[in-house]
Amino acid sequence: MYKRNYIFLLLLSVLLIFTGIWIVKIMTGTLPYVDQWTRGFVGVVDDTAAYTFFRWMTELGSGTFLTPLTIIMGIVIWRWYRHWVPAVIFAGGTFTSHLLNLLIKNVVDRQRPSLLPSAEAVGHSFPSGHAMIPMVCYGLLAYYLGKKIDSSRVVFVMQLTFALLVFLIGISRYFLNVHYLTDVVAGFFVGFLWLMGCASLDRWMFRRSQGAEE
Repeated sequence: MYKRNYIFLLLLSVLLIFTGIWIVKIMTGTLPYVDQWTRGFVGVVDDTAAYTFFRWMTELGSGTFLTPLTIIMGIVIWRWYRHWVPAVIFAGGTFTSHLLNLLIKNVVDRQRPSLLPSAEAVGHSFPSGHAMIPMVCYGLLAYYLGKKIDSSRVVFVMQLTFALLVFLIGISRYFLNVHYLTDVVAGFFVGFLWLMGCASLDRWMFRRSQGAEE
């Protein structure tokens, strides 16, 4: 367990360092090496079935889809848990991740490689909102659903499915050429940190409520 936690923290530290380097390069007008190396792959899926697939996948991370999903599932979680805290953390975590994404975008001020208004690809580029916000929304959804499911196998399959969904939504932005690859990776990373913060807040609130009952 200790070794696993050490590797996890090491990985997070490496991602934090790289994200910081990317931000510095972007804000000084330099294209990060990762984006220089990967720009050639973007056109591979143009006019193919893969492009159509990614065009559909990106809609699962759009505001028009996530907003009603968050409201509906917030109500479901509230009814299921019979308490307002899980519902507020789920909905609030998703909404605040959107605000955080906008804040970072305005600070970094990176232009997109191309615009695609029909896919909500307007405004600043770094980090990708379609990578960051679904990470929080679907991640919290998997977290709260998993706490109510007894079967560890079912929980594992569900979490793996949500993880794959988040990955495909995020990477779709790269293949649609509306984000650089570093935008997507940074979106995953920041979204994951926000997700962990929300989950930690939920556990803290639960312990506090248990202590109050005693």
